[in-house]
Amino acid sequence: MAEKGSVKITIDGKKLRVEQGEKILWAALGAGIEIPHLCAIKEAHPALGTCRLCLVEVEGQGVVASCVEPVRQDMVVHTDGERATALRSRAMELMLADHPMTCKECHKKGRCEFLQVALSMKVKRPKHYRPFPREEVPVDASHPRIIFDPNQCIRCGRCVWICKEKAGEVPFDFIKKGYEMRLATFMGRPLAESSCTGCGECVTVCPVAALCFKEKG
Repeated sequence: MAEKGSVKITIDGKKLRVEQGEKILWAALGAGIEIPHLCAIKEAHPALGTCRLCLVEVEGQGVVASCVEPVRQDMVVHTDGERATALRSRAMELMLADHPMTCKECHKKGRCEFLQVALSMKVKRPKHYRPFPREEVPVDASHPRIIFDPNQCIRCGRCVWICKEKAGEVPFDFIKKGYEMRLATFMGRPLAESSCTGCGECVTVCPVAALCFKEKG
């Protein structure tokens, strides 16, 4: 007899019993099954679902974002399906092609979650893509504690969510649409003139060096 509030699912041949309504991503990670991801925050409802690195294949359903899709009774999931793997790799290639790879000078050198995920996926920056047109924005070091470099942003949305939900403030948000979308402070004002409290929650969740603490000294 099934436990109340739980369902039986299979991920990569591993049979699991998980809480009903749990997202595939967290069910997999809880069972020690790795799925690439960058935008996911477990507490976020609805899920952010922006990076598209957590795509998996569900039998009878096709490719889904595992951070968004809830489990259901007798669901069978494949994390290494050919189509999902190809789509994940393409998503990572596009992010790498769009990212300024100044790793040697990066504030998060050796601690960059974005680069660590790319390495784990064995995806390299593509050389056959045309250079993406970029609007370089000045690095904002006005805040006494935090450096804001929007050029490094991969548009995962973690910082916007964490500031709103944990700090109760939204010092920055995304502006423009499509390829031109980028992170910015309200009216483009310096971060020091925004509602930022300096709590550092945004720095903690940022997977790149778009938000960093200033070095002491």
